Amino acid sequence: MHTDELRILDAIVVRASLDLVSKITPDDLGKPTPCSAWTLHGLLAHMTTQHYGFAAAAEGEGHLDYWRLVPLGDDPIETYRASVKRVLNAFVPHDLADRKFPLPEFSTEITFTAEQALGFHFVDYLVHSWDVAKTLGLPLKFQKEVLDAGLRFAESIPNGKNRKEPGAAFGPAVDATGPSDLDTIVALLGRSPSWPDQAAAA
Repeated sequence: MHTDELRILDAIVVRASLDLVSKITPDDLGKPTPCSAWTLHGLLAHMTTQHYGFAAAAEGEGHLDYWRLVPLGDDPIETYRASVKRVLNAFVPHDLADRKFPLPEFSTEITFTAEQALGFHFVDYLVHSWDVAKTLGLPLKFQKEVLDAGLRFAESIPNGKNRKEPGAAFGPAVDATGPSDLDTIVALLGRSPSWPDQAAAA
């Protein structure tokens, strides 16, 4: 998929995540999420941090300091909003397709193409938008183009033993049959579409 197409799809899911996060109340932050290791506060801190890490990578910065957990402070929603602005602006440059992305959380030995990096970010925030929506009990819908791309990425990610390792981006796939393409995507990436009725991997 072309970089410009991916950038558009990525912006759609990132803005959807911000719309959901903007509805969080202080009482919501301690709630469990489909990412079993995190409360909503922990998930939001992770999402915020990843935005800054990918933004730095888009500018050629590969030090792990850019991926250290960002404190949410007294206004977690505004902190997240700032991280969204940062990453979307970092993905704007016209020469983005020609850049190499150092992503030390993925590998310290190689860099990644813009298409690869945007794909990682896109599918991650597609799933994290679902995580937040599920935690808050809110509906979430995406247009067909987003879901079609999400399915392609979800199906392309190996479902091997590395998904059981500490810090794995996604847990082992679960039963992928669901009433919607979004259910299928999250199931392929280790979430139970029926959460919280069933336990889900991080």
